[in-house]
Amino acid sequence: MTKTLLAVRHVAFEDLGGFEAPLKDAGYAVRYADMGVDAVADFGDPDLLVVLGGPIGVYEDDLYPWLKDEIATIAARLKAQKPTLGICLGAQLMARALGARVYPGPAKEIGWKAVSVARDGVLAPLADHPVLHWHGDTFDLPDGATHLASTDICHNQAYALGRHGLAFQFHPEAQIAGFERWLIGHACEIAATPGVTVTGLRADTARLAPAAIANGRQVLRNWLAQL
Repeated sequence: MTKTLLAVRHVAFEDLGGFEAPLKDAGYAVRYADMGVDAVADFGDPDLLVVLGGPIGVYEDDLYPWLKDEIATIAARLKAQKPTLGICLGAQLMARALGARVYPGPAKEIGWKAVSVARDGVLAPLADHPVLHWHGDTFDLPDGATHLASTDICHNQAYALGRHGLAFQFHPEAQIAGFERWLIGHACEIAATPGVTVTGLRADTARLAPAAIANGRQVLRNWLAQL
């Protein structure tokens, strides 16, 4: 039986990426809701909600009023313990929906580096392998959440909510295909961040993304299997 999946997208190039194929393989029919254009509530109640990344701040709801409705939708879903996955901004929106504080971090984290994870936990396939980071904000761990990953710059890199919720501050869905769109879409941020370059990100992605997406897909499959 086909299951429904709604992917909430904030910028066109930050889509499901390398996660789309395993999600379809797991029986999910994928639809996208583009924020600022679509209303999440208009898409009904999907079997799985995936909240994707983007360059705005969760706390900028004065500039982007639709964030309030998006956060309310996520909050209602998490309260009902319905399967929800968040990536980067998505993880921050889930944290805010759970009452946690979201705020600028001590430094921007852009590029490939490993996260510290428990070797016997849901993120074990990611141990010792670099993943893509692209964020300036961070969040407090929501009440009732289980801490799953950290880096030296950002302590809260991933968390779980029972079996129904999983959130990544980093980008386990990142792959080579489509990555050039990230370099174009984030050109201004790259130029303004010391030590980060288009050529460096491109080279690191070509070298590291194949193993990273294989590991990320395994984490996703493991999580989907226990829903």
